[in-house]
Amino acid sequence: MSITIAMVAGEASGDMLAAHLIAALKKHLPDVRFVGIGGPRMEAQGFDAWWPAEKLSVRGYAEVLRHYREITGIRRKLLARLKVEQPSVFIGVDAPDFNLWLERRLKSRGIPTIHYVSPSVWAWRGGRIKSIARAVTHMLALFPFEPKLYRQQDVPVSYVGHPLADMIPLERDRIAARERLDIDGAGPVVALLPGSRQSELRCMGELFIETAQLFAARFPTARFLVPLATRETRNLFETGIWKLGAQEMPIKLMFGHAQEALAAADVALVASGTATLEAALIKTPLVAAYRMSPWSWRLMRRMRYQPWVALPNILAGRFVVPEFLQDDATAENLAQALGNLYADSLLREKLEQVFGEIHRTLRQNTAEKAAAAILPYIHGGSASA
Repeated sequence: MSITIAMVAGEASGDMLAAHLIAALKKHLPDVRFVGIGGPRMEAQGFDAWWPAEKLSVRGYAEVLRHYREITGIRRKLLARLKVEQPSVFIGVDAPDFNLWLERRLKSRGIPTIHYVSPSVWAWRGGRIKSIARAVTHMLALFPFEPKLYRQQDVPVSYVGHPLADMIPLERDRIAARERLDIDGAGPVVALLPGSRQSELRCMGELFIETAQLFAARFPTARFLVPLATRETRNLFETGIWKLGAQEMPIKLMFGHAQEALAAADVALVASGTATLEAALIKTPLVAAYRMSPWSWRLMRRMRYQPWVALPNILAGRFVVPEFLQDDATAENLAQALGNLYADSLLREKLEQVFGEIHRTLRQNTAEKAAAAILPYIHGGSASA
């Protein structure tokens, strides 16, 4: 009997997670077919993308509302197609607002639903956990503090760690990274990661350029590495460079290669999200920043449970990296924090030690653990919590 696994991943980080999971599952199921919504990394593993992941790559209530009709239309069409396909299992990779709706309807039709990446119920909108229980057959949690929350609600859950912790070496080699990027000479090297979505570049692209200008005024020999995920985000950043008169700045734009940029950098300015964890795992001291539409920010701020937003702070349970959100995310604040971090070698050493502890905790051979939790459902059984 042929096996079809349906998957939905909605952005660059989900594409990466899903691609590694597909590779792990194929070791056990060489003839399996993967279909749904996904990105280029998934397609490189043989995934049949009915819609591209980019269609779901919006963040914040205001941004989602602007694309609401298109996104809900895709979701209805996908559900109809999956009802016909009857996949052996559905795996929703992150994108909870899209996937949980879909999972609830597929689960009611007897299709096992796996949700890979716990929604941030520990950070905001904790009331969702009851609706998650109705939608999800099994939760795959990336962080060690998450399973307890689901077990309290009798949701089968497995802690699988984070695949970035498996992919990234425990020790970084800054010299080798700089050689690969042809960076030589003295002076600070700063990585700027303003986000992977177009909406993030519109909110933060010029902010990051202004920050670089102020940092360079303090450290004239500074150089900047800017990895960008797509042609569209690169175009937005280049437009910001011209608008702000920064054409002569030593800014190197890169297609992807975020990990190489972070490994080569002394410090980094990172849009809050998975990239902050990536920087921590590479052991690069960072400053986290985030801006969104004012309306989205007002709603998010009221529903936050924790004082932290950046993942290194959440995992450490305290402020270990500076984070500046919304109105506090000014070029002056960010440049000052970056400059202070670069100037304090002792602080950077302490940060690298904290990041090492986080790395070892999350290093769990994630893709194989996730595949092991999923396989019993494909074979008609159920996995234990």
